[in-house]
Amino acid sequence: MKLLFIGDIVGEPGRAAVTGLCRLLCERHKIDYVIANAENIAGGSGLTLPTSRELLDAGVDIITSGDHVWDQKEFVADIGKEPRILRPANYPADVPGHGSIVWNRPGKSPIGVINLQGRTFMAALENPFTVADALVAELRQQTRIILVDIHAEATSEKIALGRYLDGRVSAVIGTHTHVQTADEQIFPGGTAFLSDAGFTGAQESVLGREIEPIIRRFVTQMPQRFKLAQNRVVLCGVIVDVDDTTGRARAISRLQEPV
Repeated sequence: MKLLFIGDIVGEPGRAAVTGLCRLLCERHKIDYVIANAENIAGGSGLTLPTSRELLDAGVDIITSGDHVWDQKEFVADIGKEPRILRPANYPADVPGHGSIVWNRPGKSPIGVINLQGRTFMAALENPFTVADALVAELRQQTRIILVDIHAEATSEKIALGRYLDGRVSAVIGTHTHVQTADEQIFPGGTAFLSDAGFTGAQESVLGREIEPIIRRFVTQMPQRFKLAQNRVVLCGVIVDVDDTTGRARAISRLQEPV
């Protein structure tokens, strides 16, 4: 089974990349499921139900998120209307939405997806390691194919979680920093890992935003409007090949597909 994970989708340029390329990439690489981090799809910060459904209609199966999940205030009420949209599972239990899912497309083995958020240099949510323990045990009763999106700032935290879950999940993929790393590997227990999948959007930018206002902010420390950049749009992500029976990863490869 092949899983395509799409890195942080930023604004309209990122959404356009997914709508234009998702089905093409699925056909080219014989992808079975598509998971995408989309916490920045609505104007570059947060999600809305219409923009999320735009991705689902384009071929994305499961949407993950992170620390910007609540930036669009109406989404607090809307997140529960679509079960395929996840928020970090280590929020308190009474927060709207849910952080994991088992999804089954007709004719294919089911997959589990878990969305977690790190705590180093980020909000002090529940411990992602212990939350993962419980969720992995629960999901493994339904499927051995499990992908974890760890949305975190610190590379060490992402690697530690990948090592911690080695042999229990198929893949641990990092998001949040928007810079694709070159450390793709398969750990000894069969878990594929990448510290960061990169971002899907305008690469002629600073993490998806126009360059000059961000430089002015660093130089002057004065407030600036960080508009979305538009040039050199690329879909970034990773493809993981998983053994359907064991759930162990067989291969992992980074993806950078220009629009």
